Amino acid sequence: MATTGHQHDTSAAAAEARSPFVRLTELLGDAKPGRPPINLSVGEPQHPVPPFVGPVLAAHIADFGRYPANQGIAPYRRAAAEWLGRRFALPRPVDPEHEVLVLNGTREGLFLAAIAAARSVGARAGRPAILLPNPFYAAYAAGADAAGCEAVYLPTWREHGFLPDLDALGDDLLARTVAIYLASPANPQGAVADRAYLARLHALALRFGFLVFNDECYCEIYGDTPPPGLLEVAGSDFANAVVFHSLSKRSNLPGLRVGFAAGDRRFLKQYLELRNVAAPQVPVPAQHVGIAAYGDEAHVLANRNLYRAKFDLADQIIGGRYGYVRPAGGFFLWLDVSAQGGSEAATRRLWTEGGVRVVPGNYLARTQPDGRNPGEGYIRVAMVHDTETTAEALHRLVAVLG
Repeated sequence: MATTGHQHDTSAAAAEARSPFVRLTELLGDAKPGRPPINLSVGEPQHPVPPFVGPVLAAHIADFGRYPANQGIAPYRRAAAEWLGRRFALPRPVDPEHEVLVLNGTREGLFLAAIAAARSVGARAGRPAILLPNPFYAAYAAGADAAGCEAVYLPTWREHGFLPDLDALGDDLLARTVAIYLASPANPQGAVADRAYLARLHALALRFGFLVFNDECYCEIYGDTPPPGLLEVAGSDFANAVVFHSLSKRSNLPGLRVGFAAGDRRFLKQYLELRNVAAPQVPVPAQHVGIAAYGDEAHVLANRNLYRAKFDLADQIIGGRYGYVRPAGGFFLWLDVSAQGGSEAATRRLWTEGGVRVVPGNYLARTQPDGRNPGEGYIRVAMVHDTETTAEALHRLVAVLG
């Protein structure tokens, strides 16, 4: 059955389009936290910044005195390409000259990619559409809107492994698709698309002539198995495939705003043309930090071990409650609180009784044409604090919700 996903021009749809964090602030209003507050609503890593960051910035401080090129300095692009080659089982090395672009973090990169896709993809058979998982990262929907495309929300239900159901995509929809966003590991559920899923999605992109944008910014936070990447299955020319990476989660550097896009060189050439006139440039000293970060795995391993320890705590403290299953990747818990009154009621109780701030799952998603919201009945919990704070927050969560 084809997914249509038309956006309804109603007040409810307008409310859903607002920032989930603004909506959370309004939900809690002037309510006081029942205990000293612990903020688990924002996916902002609280782990230490790697020790090499300060010295690298200091060594290149003079480079703040000039405008950087939008493509990124050659050493940074080489470092990113070489890291991709070490991390993923690629069909061939990535060409740093034509297949890598620096980004001012993945947020703006993912946003502008939709506009570039709408300009670069050929004529569509109907109103151009951009597909995105539901729930989703807000930049995807903002990009689709800015590109003048219909945003089609693909529900990610538990029964489909919290990934879009590719069987539900009809040829009529795919024929008018400009691009599809995927996040693997997924935010918020932590689902990982395996190689077979990625290969099938890429085959659809080749058949219908659209782009696949895989947001892989959580790919270094996982349990035992490294998540595969889209470029592994994209053939020797990486056609119609673009991956987005960031140092925010991998290296605990959300404020540095350094990432990259890699893949289809034809798209990246047109993407760079747009970025040359519309995108924020990345300071050269920050790119040198990126070079150091992509050349060092010790801090990444230490970081991953911290997250593993916190998920061990979740296994012990939450156990079988709230439909909890340890996620394959990422650093969020996606907890089913439908039996505790639903997303908003549970969120408010956790704040007013336990001082724990989380995000209602329905704020991270849109209501489907059938009236169902894939985030309803869930809360998202960001496991970003140290183990002691995390344990305290999880104990409070169980004490409040039962």
